[in-house]
Amino acid sequence: MGVVLGVDGGNSKTDVLVARTDGEPVAYLRGSGSNAHGPGGAAACIDVIDAIVERASLAQPAVRGAFFLCGADLASDFEALASGLRAKNWVNEVVVENDTAALLRSGTDSPDAVAVVCGAGINVVGRAAGSSTVRYPSLGWETGDWGGSEMLGREVLFHAARAEDGRGEPTMLAELVRSHFGASVDYVGEDLHFRRMRVERLGELAGGVVAAAGDGDAVARRLVDRLAEEIALMAWKALRDLDLLESNADVVLGGGMLQPGEGYLHEQVVAQLGRHAPQARAVVAVDPPVVGAAIAALDGVGGPGAGELLRRAFRTGIELDDLRG
Repeated sequence: MGVVLGVDGGNSKTDVLVARTDGEPVAYLRGSGSNAHGPGGAAACIDVIDAIVERASLAQPAVRGAFFLCGADLASDFEALASGLRAKNWVNEVVVENDTAALLRSGTDSPDAVAVVCGAGINVVGRAAGSSTVRYPSLGWETGDWGGSEMLGREVLFHAARAEDGRGEPTMLAELVRSHFGASVDYVGEDLHFRRMRVERLGELAGGVVAAAGDGDAVARRLVDRLAEEIALMAWKALRDLDLLESNADVVLGGGMLQPGEGYLHEQVVAQLGRHAPQARAVVAVDPPVVGAAIAALDGVGGPGAGELLRRAFRTGIELDDLRG
């Protein structure tokens, strides 16, 4: 019996799930981030995946691999990633998609659904019965996007600095910056400006600002309310383009900032969805996105009910770094 590979590659981590074609999981492994738009591009992204797959010690090449990767946004990204992956001797057939599509597959089996990921960045994909699909570049502010922990962290530092010098209203976000980085707000700003600190580290403040919003901080609430609106608008855009605004479509919410499925941000997202797409249903994925990637890898090669078996087996048995051979 052959095996398939499901890969969920993100900014901070890359998950690989190996399963037999009957749906039984045999390996669940994790490595470092693999953003194809990072240093080294597609080749560096593939190197990360290669190293994780090597740990799986496959007895034979995977029948099919579904690689759902952060940074797979443009046609050139798909071409470079697919070409590099096809050159590997541990997989026979290669499917490449954006990592948001893994959340969509893991979160719902409904034929009419969209998924919004809000982690370091923000993105959306969708599908409708009849095989219609939509995806978007979602490159950041250059493509009109706002959201994710990194953009939110920038705003936190901006408002913290203005609160400290009196140009802005008082906010507990100033203390959040000081306590998290162990330095003054000014010093953190200088470290970022002179490249002594990576700007991506501002994303570490996201959980704190959501908590501050829940505690009633006015500045934090405005930022989190804006993020909730952007998430809802992402979903609305995909639903509109799929002609699903009047349907009971699922909206799967995931990524580091949405995964808990509770709290102030989640509540505001659900409220905004009710305003923009009142017929839609907010869904928080139970299984991690890598399960969706593995289910996609089973398409056309898995046995009857293999995808559902994989879901059940994953929930009841396999743990991270489990190698069953």
